[in-house]
Amino acid sequence: MDYYIGIDIGTSSAKLFLIDENGNVLQKCSEEYKISQPEPGFKEIDPEIWFQAVKQGMKRLLNEINTKLVKCIGITGQMHTTVFINEDGESIRPAIMWNDTRTKEYISGLKEKINKYKEIEHIGNIISTGSPAVNLLWLKEKEPENFKKMNKFLIGPDYVAYRFSGVMGTDYCEASTSSLFDLVKREWSLTMGNIIGLSKDIYPIIRGSSIVLGSLKDSLAMEFNLSKDVKIIAGTGDNPATSVSTGCLENGYPVLSLGTSGVLMFSRKEFEPGVKGKHIIFSADGKNFFILVQGVVQSAGNSFSWWTKDILNSVDFDCETNNVNLSELGKGELIFYPHLAGDKTIYGDASIRGAFVGLGTEATRKDMVVAVMEGISFAVKQLAEEMKLESLSNLKVTGGGGRNKVWMQILADVLDSKVEQLEG
Repeated sequence: MDYYIGIDIGTSSAKLFLIDENGNVLQKCSEEYKISQPEPGFKEIDPEIWFQAVKQGMKRLLNEINTKLVKCIGITGQMHTTVFINEDGESIRPAIMWNDTRTKEYISGLKEKINKYKEIEHIGNIISTGSPAVNLLWLKEKEPENFKKMNKFLIGPDYVAYRFSGVMGTDYCEASTSSLFDLVKREWSLTMGNIIGLSKDIYPIIRGSSIVLGSLKDSLAMEFNLSKDVKIIAGTGDNPATSVSTGCLENGYPVLSLGTSGVLMFSRKEFEPGVKGKHIIFSADGKNFFILVQGVVQSAGNSFSWWTKDILNSVDFDCETNNVNLSELGKGELIFYPHLAGDKTIYGDASIRGAFVGLGTEATRKDMVVAVMEGISFAVKQLAEEMKLESLSNLKVTGGGGRNKVWMQILADVLDSKVEQLEG
């Protein structure tokens, strides 16, 4: 039976899966890493850390199988994170992460310039901190020597696909959420490039997500004892990949991915530029196109992780909710405002911050844990309202936060909706 490898380049770890031709998961592993925060609002990582983490994970994943049966490797991962590549194919500096806010001073000025061009007004509605467009502008303004060295930019998992295959490129998802892409014409926006001051040569080629980039590099095939014929797939962003596997893309129902951020997504038949939320173009083959709408609560699982791990020093998240009485939910008066790292969709304000409100000496550890989950759940409710999502009568949830029963009951209560927990 043939084997296939899936790799996800997450914010804090690389996750690897080995599946058979029937889609059964045979092995999985995770390799953690840390991002660098050299200044307030700065979040970056050397993309070589991703590659080395994946290599380590590959060795663990393939330890007990006939490696010659592996046929293909597909790669997904975080959207927006920008990698800057020189003419030798090397990363010039650390990649600027999707949740980086160093560029907040540029947003209003860029929007003013964009709004002068009718054909790209929709980009003005979605441009935000952490997007490749603004990250490239920051590089040009703050590190002009590095900007001059840049030959291409890549987005998130594109870098790992390149290191595996030797071929640079991106897919329609990563391109369409870059704030450099004309969603109507489905191509790179040269007008947007001119506003920032980008050369036509730095854009990666756009391919369908399932298009084969090439074969695994000989050196890596030898290192992992894999066949030289193993194919490398272009791949896509993590959330569109989730929309495929959950049925959201094909069936149109909403899905909440509750990871570091809380991403609410659903499909639309047509591009609607006036509605809040980022429109994502997805195409597996480069011929047939789908439109997803994505909104985000920037600090979702990240808020819960901050509270339980960094503040409570707890390593067992579920342990913090084991003694919560479900019948008592909703009776507390403590409120948690979850926007610890700014907001992109609801307020479009990178400077906004979180808070506990109504905090008194009677508040217990359990009360505060529940308040954090409630606050994030109310943010999801507000997000759905701002995106004009007509129905949340049956919300499917995936991601790490979706595995906690107490949190999912809170979410169901807040949304007055059935919540279905999805595996994987």
